[in-house]
Amino acid sequence: MSEWTNARFCDIANLILGAILFFSPWIFSFAPGAESQNAYISGVIIVVLSIAALAAFTIWEEWVNLIVGIWVLISPWVLKFQGTAMTVSVVIGIRVAVIAAIELWMMYQRPPHRTAAG
Repeated sequence: MSEWTNARFCDIANLILGAILFFSPWIFSFAPGAESQNAYISGVIIVVLSIAALAAFTIWEEWVNLIVGIWVLISPWVLKFQGTAMTVSVVIGIRVAVIAAIELWMMYQRPPHRTAAG
């Protein structure tokens, strides 16, 4: 089995968040319409991107996850829904966006080079 890295844990966290978002209309009884459809579509996209990132990491998946996370965060105001659906979207959107940003930050950080002492 391949090595478990921080990036893999981030992908698993996003996978779980995407699944929660997908099932949230049933769990929290969202009204049918924009809030439910947004949760289904965004949840599926996050889950698929997370599975793809676990299978074979590429940087574009994290950028798309960041964009989808931001969309989920701002969608209640764009699509004009409130209540529990708004709370769930904002909380999950922030978490997905932050996790994707952390993964991107980890990818662009270069550890200092060590020189042979002595």
